[in-house]
Amino acid sequence: MPLLAVKNLTTRFHTRNGVVHAVEDVSFSVDQGQTLGIVGESGSGKSVTCYSLLGLIPQPPGRIHSGRAFFGDMDLLEAPEKALRKIRGKRISMIFQDPMTSLNPFMRVSDQLTEPLALHEKCRGAKALIRAIDALAEVGIPDPEKRIHSYPHEFSGGMRQRVMIAMALITRPELLICDEPTTALDVTVQKQVLDLIRDRQKELGTAVIFITHDLAVVSEMCDHINVMYAGRIIESAEKSELFRNPLHAYTRSLLKSIPAIHPKGTPLYTIPGLPPDLSRPAPGCAFHPRNRIGKPELCLTAHPPLLEEIHPGHFAQNCPGCLATA
Repeated sequence: MPLLAVKNLTTRFHTRNGVVHAVEDVSFSVDQGQTLGIVGESGSGKSVTCYSLLGLIPQPPGRIHSGRAFFGDMDLLEAPEKALRKIRGKRISMIFQDPMTSLNPFMRVSDQLTEPLALHEKCRGAKALIRAIDALAEVGIPDPEKRIHSYPHEFSGGMRQRVMIAMALITRPELLICDEPTTALDVTVQKQVLDLIRDRQKELGTAVIFITHDLAVVSEMCDHINVMYAGRIIESAEKSELFRNPLHAYTRSLLKSIPAIHPKGTPLYTIPGLPPDLSRPAPGCAFHPRNRIGKPELCLTAHPPLLEEIHPGHFAQNCPGCLATA
């Protein structure tokens, strides 16, 4: 039985300019100890998918229209707010994209680290402070006994991200959601943070959902990959299978865009055009206007393609134009 099973999740935002179809009919599962990568361009629905699971979508304008999300025997989408509060920060934790806006600038790091312990484990005072210091030491913060009482602005970007990791893992969660945790970091610090997340995952046995637009990151971190485009999963497979045999034109375009595969001095490949406006969803294949490495003339135009199992364990949208090669 998977640790998390999401079925047919649909989340939309009702705005003055129309209804934004942010996530449409998304299904996936995560097993204990597994690392699932969710990949796609900005606006593809990666973060909204995970925010929906934790009840972090502002309602209104957001609204979860349908779906189930079973975490153990609890449906996260139907759970009352009081039940979700007991899970968030305890059984499911999240590392947000920008630690400077996620950490409270008016609170010392000690207070922010011990808060989850007080809320979920009734652990306070000196005992909680010792655990917070240990948590900082485990994520590589030097002199944690001294730094524990600092404010977030007194840390560098990489150190703030380490504080976020320590805060997310201090309650030993069963599932850790990482929302592009290395986006604002330089390459050296990025590698350190990724190694830290992976090491702590192995030590704690935590399952991880890794949200990113960087295929190099998922190739290093993840066991299974879901590729999202225009609010839908367009391809899903084990990491080795996806990189060896990408089926959908969008996945092939993403892989072709990796700078490392280009000979030195040659122009970098870019996917033409822009992602679609999700307030005006296309009736057929959403990738059709940008499809240059498939056969766009064969793309579906009357109805959206469905996610189907093309090879054992390898799913892709059944759009003939995106599955074809030019």
